[in-house]
Amino acid sequence: FFVTEYTGPLLIYLLFYIRLSTIYDQRESRKNFRHPVVHLACFCHCLHYTRHLLETLFVHKLSGGHTPLKNMIKGCAFYWGFTSWIAYYINHPRYTPPSFGHRQVSFAALTFLMCEAGNHFINVALAHPNHSGLQACFPSPTYNPFTWLFLLVSCPNYTYEVGSWISFTVMTQTLPVGIFASLMFIQMSLWAQKKHRLYLKRFYPEVRRKAAMIPIIF
Repeated sequence: FFVTEYTGPLLIYLLFYIRLSTIYDQRESRKNFRHPVVHLACFCHCLHYTRHLLETLFVHKLSGGHTPLKNMIKGCAFYWGFTSWIAYYINHPRYTPPSFGHRQVSFAALTFLMCEAGNHFINVALAHPNHSGLQACFPSPTYNPFTWLFLLVSCPNYTYEVGSWISFTVMTQTLPVGIFASLMFIQMSLWAQKKHRLYLKRFYPEVRRKAAMIPIIF
């Protein structure tokens, strides 16, 4: 389910990036110069979904349950559909770069990479939680600064995920990415609240002072 869901966006985006003749006008594609942010956006998008795929295969501990076919269809339709919309605009020959130019792109790209790194290290920590005797403990921060977010929220992986898409929105400055980021924020917040309630039951002393996803505010 996850491999199918994440492989689609990776391949779909690349099809738009190479500007197939069936998608864009080839004369216009050759005429218009590609802004560097277009190449950077492709790298970041591919990095995001490649990380998801590798973590699915080698990091996450998945249950032995089965996913209903309708859930798989809905998930693929959501990710694949939004990827097509996002990729069409960013790779369009008439795409215009962000308003504040290089400074805006550089800041957003750096934030994106930091969120991607943070998400990875949090997922590794969740896959290998600390243990004290026979009773499992809630993952605690380590010497790695990316895990220090555990001090403030119970689901920092969702915090970093939302941060990635917000920074990608700022970097590309396109409406489709902004809408996708907003929907991801809503979905992640629902998942975070659900997990936070489960953590409160299992690890009450360690989790009771933490927020679910956004420190202090949410």
